Amino acid sequence: MITYKPLWKTLIDKDMKKMDLVTDGTLSRGTLAKMGKNEKVSLDVIERICGKLHCRIEEVIVYDENIE
Repeated sequence: MITYKPLWKTLIDKDMKKMDLVTDGTLSRGTLAKMGKNEKVSLDVIERICGKLHCRIEEVIVYDENIE
């Protein structure tokens, strides 16, 4: 299972809110909702987030077999 916990931490570290990514056009509300439920999103979305936040993919998403 994938989780976006690293993204939420990265946003905190950068003093940003989740909705900032919607406001600036990086994400749609629907995509943010999917991510909030740890649902899969396209790699294009992950790439946009990494570009916007100037971070590595590991700072956005992680695969964890122990998550249901």
